[in-house]
Amino acid sequence: MKDYSTRSFSISNKEGINNLVTEVDHKCEEAIFAIIRKNYPDHYILSEESGEIAQDSNYKWIIDPIDGTVNYANHIPICCVSIGIEKDGKMELGAVYNPFIDELFFAERGKGASLNGQPIHVSKTQHLANSCLVTGFPYTYLDMPNGPLEVFGKFIRKGVPVRRFGSAAIDLCYVAAGRFDGFFEHKLNAWDSAAGFLIIEEAGGKVTDMKGDYYNPYQPGIIATNGIIHDDLLRVVQGGEVE
Repeated sequence: MKDYSTRSFSISNKEGINNLVTEVDHKCEEAIFAIIRKNYPDHYILSEESGEIAQDSNYKWIIDPIDGTVNYANHIPICCVSIGIEKDGKMELGAVYNPFIDELFFAERGKGASLNGQPIHVSKTQHLANSCLVTGFPYTYLDMPNGPLEVFGKFIRKGVPVRRFGSAAIDLCYVAAGRFDGFFEHKLNAWDSAAGFLIIEEAGGKVTDMKGDYYNPYQPGIIATNGIIHDDLLRVVQGGEVE
C-alpha cells in the first residue's frame, strides 16, 4: 500500500459508480494469500476481491486487503488492511492496520484489545446527545424508511457530531480506542467488520445488528458503541428521535 501510494496504478469500478478496486487491492490480497497458504494451506478464505476460497476447515480468514479503497485511490491516508479469523463460526482474532500512520489494532477473544501493543478501551461517554459518532454510506443508496441519510439528519439537526471517514474497519477501531463513542452503518460486508467488531468487544464495547440482536458479520446492519449509549443509538436508528 505504501509503495504504490507514490506512483500511478490502475483503478476500475465494481458494482456502483464509485465502488472502486485498484491493482493494489489485488497485489495486497496476493501477498496476504501467499502468507496464509504457506503457513495454513488448508484454511478457508473469504476475501473482498476473490470471494470465497472454500476448504474443509474449522478456520476461516476474512480479509479486506484495502478497506477504504476510494480514500486510497485519492491518496487520502484513511485506509487499512483488515483481517479476522473465525473458528467454528466464531470470531477469534482481529487485526486492522493503517500503514500510513502505523497503527495496528489487534484483539484475541478473551484477551482484550490493543493499539500498537498497548491496551485500549471504549469511551465512558454517558449520553447520546454528547457523543461523537461515525457512520458510512453505501455505494448503492438504500431508499428505505429511516435510511442512512434520515438517521444522519436526525443527529445533525440536534448538533451531534457525526463523522464519515470512508473506512468501516477504521471506524470500528476508533470506537474501540475511545476516539468515537458509537458507529452505525446500514450496509456492510463481512470483510468490512469481521476484525473490527471483535476489537470493540474486547475493548469493552457492545456490537449488535440493527434489531439489537448479537452481531453477525454476514448480515448488513451494525451498531457498535461504548455500551453505555447503545440502547439510545439503537432507538434512533430504529426510528426514534435524538433526546
